[in-house]
Amino acid sequence: MRKIFTIVLFLAVIHAFAQSQTVSGLVQPAQANYNVLIYPSGKDAFLKAALTDANGKYTFTQIPQGEYFVKISAVGFLEYQSAKFKVTEQAMVLPTAVLIEKVNQLNEITVKAKKPMIQVLADKTVFNVQNTINATGASGFELLRKAPGVVIDNNDNLIVEGKSGVLIYIDGKQSYLTGADLTNFLKTIQASDVDSIEIITQPSSKYDAAGNAGIINIKLKKNKNFGTNGTVSSGTNIGRYQTSINSLSLNNRNKKNNFYGNYSDRFGANKDFINIHREQSNTIFDSRSRTKNTVNANNLKIGYDYYANAKNTFGVMVSGNFNNSFSNANTRTPIMPINSAVYDSILVAKNNDHHRTYNLYSNVNYKYADTSGVSLNIDLDFGKYGSKKEVNQPNTYLANDELTVLNQNISYQNTPTDIDIATFKTDYEQRFWKGTISLGMKTSLVKTDNTLDFYNVIGGTNILNPNRSNNFIYKENVNAGYINYNRTIKKFNFQLGVRVENTNSDGQLNALVTTNNQRVKRNYTNWFPSGGITYNMTQKHSLALIYSRRIERPDYQSLNPFEYQIDELSFMRGNPFLKPQYTDNFKLSHTYNYSLNTSLSYTRVSDFFAQVIEASGTSKSFLTSRNVATEEVINLGVSYPFDLNKWWNVYLSVNAFKSIYTATNDSFNSISQETLNIYGQNTFKLPSGISMEVSGWFNSPSIWGGTFKTSSIGSLDMAFQKQFLNKKLTARLAFSDILYTSPWKGRTRYAFVNIVGDGGQDSRQVRFNLSYKFGNDAVKKSRQRETGLEDEKNRIGR
Repeated sequence: MRKIFTIVLFLAVIHAFAQSQTVSGLVQPAQANYNVLIYPSGKDAFLKAALTDANGKYTFTQIPQGEYFVKISAVGFLEYQSAKFKVTEQAMVLPTAVLIEKVNQLNEITVKAKKPMIQVLADKTVFNVQNTINATGASGFELLRKAPGVVIDNNDNLIVEGKSGVLIYIDGKQSYLTGADLTNFLKTIQASDVDSIEIITQPSSKYDAAGNAGIINIKLKKNKNFGTNGTVSSGTNIGRYQTSINSLSLNNRNKKNNFYGNYSDRFGANKDFINIHREQSNTIFDSRSRTKNTVNANNLKIGYDYYANAKNTFGVMVSGNFNNSFSNANTRTPIMPINSAVYDSILVAKNNDHHRTYNLYSNVNYKYADTSGVSLNIDLDFGKYGSKKEVNQPNTYLANDELTVLNQNISYQNTPTDIDIATFKTDYEQRFWKGTISLGMKTSLVKTDNTLDFYNVIGGTNILNPNRSNNFIYKENVNAGYINYNRTIKKFNFQLGVRVENTNSDGQLNALVTTNNQRVKRNYTNWFPSGGITYNMTQKHSLALIYSRRIERPDYQSLNPFEYQIDELSFMRGNPFLKPQYTDNFKLSHTYNYSLNTSLSYTRVSDFFAQVIEASGTSKSFLTSRNVATEEVINLGVSYPFDLNKWWNVYLSVNAFKSIYTATNDSFNSISQETLNIYGQNTFKLPSGISMEVSGWFNSPSIWGGTFKTSSIGSLDMAFQKQFLNKKLTARLAFSDILYTSPWKGRTRYAFVNIVGDGGQDSRQVRFNLSYKFGNDAVKKSRQRETGLEDEKNRIGR
């Protein structure tokens, strides 16, 4: 209580002494990037321009005394013009401006303008998923492949602008899942439930410091209309196998209350393949694996918002994800000496996996915001993740006639995982010294409990192997605080901040054989400065220079020192002594006409860690993580949404970067590579109300994870859309990876192990979806004037 009282007293003192010579106001519905212009009375030329922030707030500084009016414009709304006002005081707050949507009533059906598919904003790029029909039938993980500048490597790691280490958020909340658990969770999210994907490559000190490449925030849909309304959809994906996708969303809202809920499911099957040619100890191991995955995933989300008044909002939200999947993998590995054409033996493994997971999450939040620029956000979050994976793994060695059994080893693995998460976060903001000051703190507690029970199957009986069984408990507590200051002086905007984070971690390996016990405890504190300068040369041209320092902590499984068996010859092993990697980011960007964005960035990562394959004896290998190099990335990026004519609009994103890895580990080979990443989308308005999209992405040869040098890959997609029943019913037909060019190929070398591999999944598909909207689909103008409580919270924080 003493600490809380001190914080409150400190904030009160700042508020008491804050002064600013400004003209400011709020716009409803609250949203970022409305255009606001201030005009001297009786003149046609505006004096200054500004953009609203996420709370709908705008601020003009250093306005001379006199008479003025403001104009506010935004896509989909009528232009707003204020009454004339006089600037005679140091600080002047204008009445709240309420924008009115452009609506055309045609037989009682409301037709609205929609957001562009891609929005290039000052601090992020927004991919509006609901406006691309090529997203039909995709999962959340597949959507990231379509997001501009995002690449997914062979280990399902995300790469943005040539950099790995991306932090994933769902609705502004960090997902504490990592590795395969995170990938599997993203695959259960439906594209029909996603509103937009925000790509934030240079977060300020307000954001959590984790993530070398920044933050990807997946925002799920939340209906903002009054009355009762909803959407129901159903679809199917057909590739090698078939998958069904269904969803239902409901919303009921009035002036004070908003109830909402979503349910979606995905069930069916898909396939993937991976081929690994490994040379080790003068022996070739030529593995070929084919896997069929059967999935039944269900997602549920319910929430309630209470708008107490124009300043105070309370909210609560609960979500759950439940997944039940099976995998059947057939692997064949011929073994032979190098330069020999005769097999010594052939390893045949037929693995059967059963994986059950659940992910429960709850949030309680409060927001205060007034017209003077004071805002306070408080969030309390709890999460629980559970996973149970059972693996039956028969391994049979055959002679080169593939009939004679030389040896057989059968094993069973049971690997339950439980993760508990609790976080508390508060953010405060107000005007200070002719600018805006932001303060905040965050504390998070994470506990992960991983068990590996390894059984030898002898005569049909499971016998526990104590030498290969363990329990690993990892606890992490991160306490953070930040301060950030933003001020505009004439054509310059300055932003400066610093974040401090203290990390306490404790990893305890409890093996059944006590001599294998290990414990690694760490306590370290880091400072993460960030800052930027923006120069608005003219109304259409602006320059920005941004710097930030970030950290990437190892995930939990990367720290677990015990072995997990992939097959008879391949294992995974964590490294409890793996150190965090630190990143310094510099970025210079130019924006023309709020759309054409060009940037040049430089990134340096110290203690870069990568997954490497090391030899274990003469025949076996294991996958582990090591601090191996210093990474440098130089990236030139260009993104541009534009209209060729009224029926054809285009979005183009190009990133050309050079990755340089300088070895700090004797077993690692220094490597560099120039890479070109292109993403393009064309949207056509065809006759009879049909829309068509043609999109694609291409990656030239690149380096994945610092070790894997890959060949070019890409994908071409096409989709069609037609609306019926006064645009209530929407039909979509999509074709993904038409040329089947997304499978990867690559090679790597670490120490005395050489590997050439390729792999892919069931990406070439035909997808069909029907969705139907019911209920009220427009906000009444009178209600819009009275409430103005549309506040999309972007509570980005760890």
